[in-house]
Amino acid sequence: MDIMIETPIIPGQGETIMGQGVKLLPGGKGANQAVAASRLGLPTSFIGAVGEDTFGQQMQQELNRHSIHQSLNIMPEVKTGVASIWIHDQDNRIVVIPGANGEITWSDIERQHALIDQADVVLLQLEIPLETVVKSIKYAYDKGKKIILNPAPARELPEEVYPMLHTITPNRQELSILAGMPELMETDDQSTLHIAMKRMIEKGLPSITVTLGSKGMVYMNKSGNCFHVPGKKVDVVDTTGAGDCFNAALAVSVARGWEMKRAAEYAVAASALAVTKFGAQNGMPSEEEVTAYLTGMVSHTTA
Repeated sequence: MDIMIETPIIPGQGETIMGQGVKLLPGGKGANQAVAASRLGLPTSFIGAVGEDTFGQQMQQELNRHSIHQSLNIMPEVKTGVASIWIHDQDNRIVVIPGANGEITWSDIERQHALIDQADVVLLQLEIPLETVVKSIKYAYDKGKKIILNPAPARELPEEVYPMLHTITPNRQELSILAGMPELMETDDQSTLHIAMKRMIEKGLPSITVTLGSKGMVYMNKSGNCFHVPGKKVDVVDTTGAGDCFNAALAVSVARGWEMKRAAEYAVAASALAVTKFGAQNGMPSEEEVTAYLTGMVSHTTA
């Protein structure tokens, strides 16, 4: 559950301020991505965990509302995960308490292996234990699935998983951690970014897709092909969930068999629309909205 707090300033240590509003909205990276993928028009299954509490019940109801085939492990001994999100000046700062998410084991997922077996694309992130992620990747790889890993929250990964991925989707900060290049956060220099991406390719990655917020994304594959899709100019309401929307739209595009340039353009457009609405899951655009947005842009450009 996302506990979203609007604040005019970020409080300093020991400081108390008066906020502007608070909302409770369904969230979680995996669930956000599942909702976005479903809204973008493809049958979507979601494996996860919640506590036996009110938040957990609300999560289940929300996934049902979006017609997602869900397999949630109900854990009575722990609470449903929550995220405290401070929204200030069109940006956000987030503290995640994993709760049930942090207790998911491979055995929880293995029981639902049929959902992986039936999938074209398997999308994972790092709000569940790393060991569980790694075993899930190995299983999906053995089944010949295309695997997209959203390495957030960022942490070091076993290098054995890199060759198994279709692509990995870090933002600049996450890439700096994965590539061991803290200097990446100190400059917008494109050459430094490309060096970091090449370093990841050298780990065995078939490709890497780096999200750059309002500046769009950059892609590179092991053959040396590289392209940049710039961001879209939109009226920003809330950036929460934008990255999740990008990942879902990329996964949907790959499942449709699109080549990566087209997939990236679609994902950038979808994530741009996501920031024009408040809330992560509430802000996920529909397939019709993204198609209309892209069609409008093409028509405008042609005119």
